Amino acid sequence: MRSRNPVKKLIPARYRPGMASLYRRVITAGNRVECPCCGGRSRRFGPEGDRSDAKCPKCGSLERHRLLWLWLQDRTNFFSDRLSVLHVAPERAFKRRFARLPNLEYLSADLDSPFADVRLDVTDIEFDDCTFDVVVCNHVLEHVPEDRKAMRELQRILKPGGWAVLLVPFDQDRAVTYEDWAIVEPEERERAFGQYDHVRVYGRDYVDRLSDAGFEVSVERYGDELDEQRVALHGLRMSGRMEEIFRCRKSAVDG
Repeated sequence: MRSRNPVKKLIPARYRPGMASLYRRVITAGNRVECPCCGGRSRRFGPEGDRSDAKCPKCGSLERHRLLWLWLQDRTNFFSDRLSVLHVAPERAFKRRFARLPNLEYLSADLDSPFADVRLDVTDIEFDDCTFDVVVCNHVLEHVPEDRKAMRELQRILKPGGWAVLLVPFDQDRAVTYEDWAIVEPEERERAFGQYDHVRVYGRDYVDRLSDAGFEVSVERYGDELDEQRVALHGLRMSGRMEEIFRCRKSAVDG
């Protein structure tokens, strides 16, 4: 009678009493990457745009999502303390998982996405001052013409001592943010700003814009602190680099 387990005949008889654990090691030997957002393991991450190893096949996370998840775990109280959280333009890789965290009072918001809990214009936020402990707003401001107004609104709704994480496409080599309001065609915007619906490329003065809005800003190069084994395991490097994380605090004595 043929064995129903095709791996069994590859295992010497003396090892078969412990075959279950050995079999698990055999079938998972090809799992070379792991997504920290969903725990999914696979041989490699899938393609996204011109990047061949970028997207988690299980939850759809990209390099920046996985880096941010690890940073939230290692460098913040996001997964431990009781916090009220506003998540602007919620990413699929995050939303359900954040919403299930028992320590969070979680609300997602977007201008027009049915995926979000509430509709929200980031330049005119309909919440009272000092409402939230944390704001998560990533890769949003580069889409917003009045980004300075949006920054002031995000600062306003934070409680004193609260913090926001505000990631954007960022060019470290550019001193001044590049904007050109004469560029309106999608094809021209893609050439100028990297994506058809972007309106700028942020330079090093991004920190100044955030500071002008009232934030105390720290630029954290968290990914550079990780060893190469962890970077490779979680697929954190995008086109040779890892994103800077902009932690933006509201003064504890604000207002």
